[in-house]
Amino acid sequence: MRYLPHTQQEIEEMLRAIGVKNIDQLFEPIPVEARLGRPLALEPALDEPSLMRHMTELAARNRGAAMLSFLGGGCYDHHIPPTVDQILLRSEFYTAYTPYQPEVAQGTLQAIFEYQTIGSELLGLPVCNASMYDVASAAAEAALMAKRLTKRHHIIVCDGVHPDTIRTIQTYISGTDSAGDSVVRTEVGDDGITSVESLGARLTDKTAAVIVGYPNFFGCVTDLPKLADKVHAAGALLVTVTPDPYALAILEPPGALGADIAVAEGQPLATAPQFGGPGVGIFTCRDDRKYLQEIPGRLVGETVDKDGKRGFVLTLATREQHIRRERATSNICSNQALVALSLTIRMCLLGKTGFVETARQCLAKADYLRKRIAALPGYAMIYPATPIFNEMLVKVRGGNAQAVCEKLARQDILAGVPVSRFYPERADQLLIAVTEKHRREDLDRLADALGAF
Repeated sequence: MRYLPHTQQEIEEMLRAIGVKNIDQLFEPIPVEARLGRPLALEPALDEPSLMRHMTELAARNRGAAMLSFLGGGCYDHHIPPTVDQILLRSEFYTAYTPYQPEVAQGTLQAIFEYQTIGSELLGLPVCNASMYDVASAAAEAALMAKRLTKRHHIIVCDGVHPDTIRTIQTYISGTDSAGDSVVRTEVGDDGITSVESLGARLTDKTAAVIVGYPNFFGCVTDLPKLADKVHAAGALLVTVTPDPYALAILEPPGALGADIAVAEGQPLATAPQFGGPGVGIFTCRDDRKYLQEIPGRLVGETVDKDGKRGFVLTLATREQHIRRERATSNICSNQALVALSLTIRMCLLGKTGFVETARQCLAKADYLRKRIAALPGYAMIYPATPIFNEMLVKVRGGNAQAVCEKLARQDILAGVPVSRFYPERADQLLIAVTEKHRREDLDRLADALGAF
C-alpha cells in the first residue's frame, strides 16, 4: 500500500466533521507528561546496501535456525522442498482469500478443491472445508459445531490435547451466548491416554462432544474405537485432534475409527517452523446434510458449466458471513488458502509412497532415540508401554528439564520442549520430537549430550 499523506485541506475537513479545532485536541485525554513533545530520535535513512548489511548483522544474532532441533509440541520441522515456495510465488495464488467469482478464479478454486480431497483422505472423513487458521481454531470450531448439532452445552476435552488448543476451545465457548456452556477436562492415566472409565465418569446427557488428541500432546496414541463407542452411547460426538498429519500414514485415519469430526494441523506438510506459524487447520466431518449445514468456513464443490465442462464453485454459501452475517455458522471469514496450497503442492510432490516412507522414517528414528535415551542412567520414558509416533515424553536426570534445555542450547542443540511451560508439576519432563530430517548422528549427538548432563 502506498503512503499518500493527507493534505492540510483534508485534515481541516476531517476536524470540522468531528467538531475538533485542531489535532492537539485529540490527544488531550493523554496526560501531558506521557506525551513525547518532540520528533522521534531516528537515525538518518540508510541506502539499500547499508540497510541490507545492517539487517544481515541483526539476523546473524539469531542462533536457532542453525541449531540441531528436536522441538515439537505442535509445530514440527519436516522437509519442505524449494519447489513448493517457487510455485507459491505465482501471483495468482498469492492470497489468503477464497474467490467469490468462479468464472475468473478456476485455478484457485481447483487448488482448494484438491486440498479438500487430500484432507478428506488423510483423516478418513468425506467432507473437508477450505481450511481453518490452525488446528486450535479448527478444534474450537468443532466444539461449537458439536453444540449446534446436538443442542447440548458441555464439552469434554481430554488433557492429552495441546494446552494451547484447550485454551482456545475455552475462549470460543466462553464467547457464546448460550446459558450453561462449559468445558470439562479429563486427566490422562498412567499410560498417557484418557481411559474409557475416567471418560465415562464425566459423560452426561448434556455432553455435546469429547475432544481427544490422536496422537496426543504427550506423543501417545489413543485407542479411539473404545472411546468412540462410549461417546456415541451417550449421544455425544467424538472429535479428534491430530498435531502432525504424517502420523496418519502409519495410524488408521480417525474417521475409520469412529470420529465424527476430525481436525489436524497442516503446518508439518506445508511450512517450516517460523515464530509459531503460519499454520493451517484441516477440518473434516461426516457426509451428513446436518453436518454440511453446520460446518464452518468455505466449501469448494465440483460442478459443470453450461457447456458441460468440469468447473469449481463455492457451495452451500448460505451458511457463511457474507450472506447470513451474524447468523453464520462461524466467524471465520477467510481461510488459509496460501498455506493450504503449500500443503497440496507438498503432498502432490510426495505422493502416497513418499508420504508413507517419510512417516516410517519418523517412526523408526523416534524408536531408535527412545531406546538410546531409556538406556541412559537417570533417564526414563514417562509412558514406556504406550505406542507413539514421533514424539516422546522423557523424565530427565536431575529433575529440571528447563536446565537441560538451557545447557544443551549452549551446545547448539534444541533438546525439546520443557513440559513445565504448560504443566508446572511436570518440571522433570522433556517432550522430544523426531522427524525424517534427523540423521543417526543427530540422534546420537542428542543422546550423548543428555548422558553428559
